[in-house]
Amino acid sequence: MVTDPALTGPALTGPALTGPALTDLVLARAEVDRSAHLRADQAWLDAAWADSRTRVLVVEQGRVPCDMGRELARLFFISPAQTPDGVRFLLGVDDGGVAYFGVAGPLPDPPRPTVRPVPLREAGPLLSDRDAGLMTHAVALGNWHETFTHCPRCGSLTDPISSGHARKCPVDGSEHFPRVDPAMIVLVTDGADRCLLARNASWPERRVSILAGFVEAGESAEQSVAREVHEEIGVVVGAVTYLGSQPWPMPQSLMLGFRAQAAGSTEINVDADEIAEAHWYSRDDLRAAINSGALLLPPPVSIAHRIIESWYGGALPGNW
Repeated sequence: MVTDPALTGPALTGPALTGPALTDLVLARAEVDRSAHLRADQAWLDAAWADSRTRVLVVEQGRVPCDMGRELARLFFISPAQTPDGVRFLLGVDDGGVAYFGVAGPLPDPPRPTVRPVPLREAGPLLSDRDAGLMTHAVALGNWHETFTHCPRCGSLTDPISSGHARKCPVDGSEHFPRVDPAMIVLVTDGADRCLLARNASWPERRVSILAGFVEAGESAEQSVAREVHEEIGVVVGAVTYLGSQPWPMPQSLMLGFRAQAAGSTEINVDADEIAEAHWYSRDDLRAAINSGALLLPPPVSIAHRIIESWYGGALPGNW
């Protein structure tokens, strides 16, 4: 039975399903073990910092230095001796015993023209699995340390602990950990297997994506899917299928990817506040709109791109 959303709000009309997770999401790749057990071992940290093999990645305002090639990019590391002042955090240790640290501080001068400060959106798709994981980790912690400096209880300046993975108030002793905001992102389909794409009111013409929103307090991710879809386009969804997740530290989100099926009416009523327009697309419709330049889809760095691609059944045509 479909619950009347006019009376009670949107509700799931079927069980929450677990589907096969998306693989190789750009910002969910990693090779270096995070080595959480070493974060409080000061003797080991001191020895690792003194080791000439140790590599340091500097991050400032969400950017890190990268050696940018035409098709591939590499992180630009420096030695501990070259590192500027800033909050230091352990990123992990690789299989060869090499330690990687991040430092939130002023970026070093580039040694050659191909090395420049790059944000995660740009560098992510061009990095190796190792470098993508290290950069995502470093940017997430760097963003947090740049914004969370004082105790929310008493206002005192906090101190980094646990090798930069937490902060502690020296006055009241409270410990604080990096903020991560869960956000759901969902591709909605109808009975004809058409997908729904929408344009956010703040986006330029032609730019579309799937629906997304933050999970509210006291709400499950599946409940958030139903609420956001109904709020933004007026459609009630049935069973929700989980696909996978990807960190999105711009500045502090975790994107939880879903598919959802429209239940009942597929009439679209945009909220006219957050969503400017939304339409249903068959695969042929989408291909024609992309090829004609009528639509621009999210870039491959985003989980939205991969979710649309998984529905489409192959690589998406067009530029981003």
